[in-house]
Amino acid sequence: MMAAEDVLYVLTLLRRAQADVWIGGGWGIDALIGEQTRDHRDLDLMHRQEQEAAVVAALRKAGFVESLNWRPARFVVTTPDGREIDLHPLVFGADGAAEQASFESEHPFRYPSSCFVTGTVKGTTVPCLSAEQQVRLHQGYEPTERDRHDMAQLRRVFGIATHF
Repeated sequence: MMAAEDVLYVLTLLRRAQADVWIGGGWGIDALIGEQTRDHRDLDLMHRQEQEAAVVAALRKAGFVESLNWRPARFVVTTPDGREIDLHPLVFGADGAAEQASFESEHPFRYPSSCFVTGTVKGTTVPCLSAEQQVRLHQGYEPTERDRHDMAQLRRVFGIATHF
């Protein structure tokens, strides 16, 4: 499980490594809301692809080892005690928008420049993805109960439309 303290620790490590990251997934939604609404099994982080070596090195020093390699779309690092980070490399354009490779190369995930926002974890300001981007990333697959919970939180707090 990834506790709020773990999230803040990882963000501090990566900030010290001068790596830009943004929280997505469940922790990203909870950051937007400003409170933890459920337990989280992992931490989803988007990072600049050109900073990947710094990200991996900083996490390795903290005991994370690669446990899944689905590059260029994503990869996962874990610790022996079960903490897990799902990393998503982004390639940024001059306009501040980014793309993430997908398993269908002709359909990359797109991140408009406006989706890079901030939220809070335990009162600390953190970089995360916007509510609209979270909804976009939660489409095209069968949702889990966690996904349903997360989308319900976005509807509750932001009044945003979701597809489930």
